[in-house]
Amino acid sequence: MSLSTQISLLVIGAGSIGERHIEVLQSLGYHTIHVYRQRMLPLRNVQNDSVHCFTDFAEMDSIKPYAAIICTPTAQHLAQALDCVKRGIHVLVEKPLAANTERIEELKVAAAQTNSLVQVAYMLRYHPLMQQLKSIISNKRFGNLLSFSTYWGEYLPNWHPWEDYRASYAAKRELGGGVALTLSHDLDIVNWLVDELPQHWQRSFNYRSDLEVNVESGASFLLEYSNGITGVVQLNFYQKIPKRTYDLVFDDAFVTFDYFQNKITIQTTNGVEIIEEKHFERNEMFREQTRDFLKNTTLAFANSLTDRYLRESEAILKMCN
Repeated sequence: MSLSTQISLLVIGAGSIGERHIEVLQSLGYHTIHVYRQRMLPLRNVQNDSVHCFTDFAEMDSIKPYAAIICTPTAQHLAQALDCVKRGIHVLVEKPLAANTERIEELKVAAAQTNSLVQVAYMLRYHPLMQQLKSIISNKRFGNLLSFSTYWGEYLPNWHPWEDYRASYAAKRELGGGVALTLSHDLDIVNWLVDELPQHWQRSFNYRSDLEVNVESGASFLLEYSNGITGVVQLNFYQKIPKRTYDLVFDDAFVTFDYFQNKITIQTTNGVEIIEEKHFERNEMFREQTRDFLKNTTLAFANSLTDRYLRESEAILKMCN
């Protein structure tokens, strides 16, 4: 079953990520787009007359959207997802699913009752080079994956230079901030690559930076899986020189993916192989994610996908809290 581009879609929240989702939907040919926001402010990058904005959440009942994309601060995600699925609205919720695991069981029950899809927007899964890594692992091109180490460090004040970082959700505990939840992409992606949830894990938080935040600004995770793979995930948003890398050790190769260079380097005893995506465009991850989400809403087993997505996200939330 294919969906008509005339379906009614709702974007909840119109900050930078909300506007990105609006632009992606429009680029895919969807133009019946409604936007809920708490204040009626002008949009920064989207033509205001190209969408219908409203501030009364109850108006959603007259709009009756087919699906919603939740782009609000983390602390609001779960309640808004529940409001949607109880109405039978499919939901793509920006990562992380919530600030904690409270009410996740309620969300599971509501989604099952209305047969609504709940998918979490970990768009890194749709990066073409990350999908190549997934293929290398699953096809055992270099034997077994033995261990991995990931590193993601960036400077929070540089993320949105047009706004005060101290007011951002990432900087505030009460909004569901902190580097672990905010950059939980990397916890999701290693679980996705390994195709398991960790059997054992340890966590350490760093509060040492001079950033004016009331959350951890650095986090390290040590993960162990039932198949014997071990890994380290390191995150921070106090690093002024950005770095984002993924190192994987196989029986017969050492593989590095440098996200900022869009390059995989494969080292074996036979030499070095380079795989690049020179023309990679970041929005393509979001487009592929949106296509996948909307396709998944039409599947007969959509509810089993919801179970899987919620189980994966619940594990991440337990690790970050």
